[in-house]
Amino acid sequence: MILKELDIKHFRNYQQQTLSFNPNLTLFLGQNAQGKTNLIESIYVLAMTKSHRSTKDKEWILWDEEFSWIRGTLERKRGPLHLEIQLTGKGKKAKINRLEQRKLSEYIGAMNVVMFAPEDLSIVKGAPAQRRKFMDVEISQISPMYIHLLSQYQQALSQRNQCLKDSYRNHQMRDFLDVLNAQFAELAIQIILRRADFIKKMEVWAHAVHKHITQQQEDLKITYQPSFQFNEESSSETLIQHFIDQLEQRKEKELARGTTLIGPHRDDLQFFINGTNVQQYGSQGQQRTTALSIKLAEIQLIYEETGEYPILLLDDVLSELDASRQTHLLDAIQGKVQTFVTATGVEGLSHQALQHASIYRIHSGKAIREK
Repeated sequence: MILKELDIKHFRNYQQQTLSFNPNLTLFLGQNAQGKTNLIESIYVLAMTKSHRSTKDKEWILWDEEFSWIRGTLERKRGPLHLEIQLTGKGKKAKINRLEQRKLSEYIGAMNVVMFAPEDLSIVKGAPAQRRKFMDVEISQISPMYIHLLSQYQQALSQRNQCLKDSYRNHQMRDFLDVLNAQFAELAIQIILRRADFIKKMEVWAHAVHKHITQQQEDLKITYQPSFQFNEESSSETLIQHFIDQLEQRKEKELARGTTLIGPHRDDLQFFINGTNVQQYGSQGQQRTTALSIKLAEIQLIYEETGEYPILLLDDVLSELDASRQTHLLDAIQGKVQTFVTATGVEGLSHQALQHASIYRIHSGKAIREK
């Protein structure tokens, strides 16, 4: 898929800007705090309806303005799509071909993106919440109904946590807790099974990529770590009952703490190179190579699931990679994946693909085509 045109109005520090792109590589060059990342963010928002760096949508809107929009013309195998995200004080609207979509699950998936930013280099070493977010974002793109499932789970989790707090003081509430457990367990197992399937597929690609980057020296293994042990071969009904049993075993502890101690909100991933845990014992180089392998695996997995390559967003990340990893990344995407790169300059970036890239110079919220 190719983003052919981007039109933004009152977004971050941009008053209005219309940009056209080629199918290959586009560089956004400029000094810090000029608006490079804002352009990358606008493309991400157009795909995902939310930012990768902010949880408050109203921060998108240019100071003293009342609305913001992002519009894009996307070319897919099945034909062109016109996408639009509007944001006002009353809320957010998402449109495909000018028709408003009632649910996010009806919109997300129209445009697939893979974001690679400096914070993603810490996906291996960082907090479990970062790895859960990674799983949820990527699964949502290839299975949009997963978004609805996550929303239901978060509501059920919030309700259950409140019930735990109330039950600690009011024993009559404990019967209601048993009712909640059945619904909560069903949602939890659906999410767990989807995550397990996603990681199994992604590991195949990540293993191959990592093997190539390390010249056949390292074997990468990724293991999904749900917060309770389960057998993937069991039926959904068996897993749900097992989950309920686990909740029952932890009931007194949960009541005392007023919070749910197992479920997808406590899941994690582990990474192993040649059998050694990379999070605990891997070098910084190994951790970065693992992060790069994961991102390249995302691209291949989305292609495998959708039949089209996603759009790749590289936000100030090339300068964080050494020459070898830069080369492998750019070799892997050249001629296949439309890519947008932010950087302060091209010094130190020597790959041939960069020599033929389109270039926009960014200054004070304005993008000027240079090449």
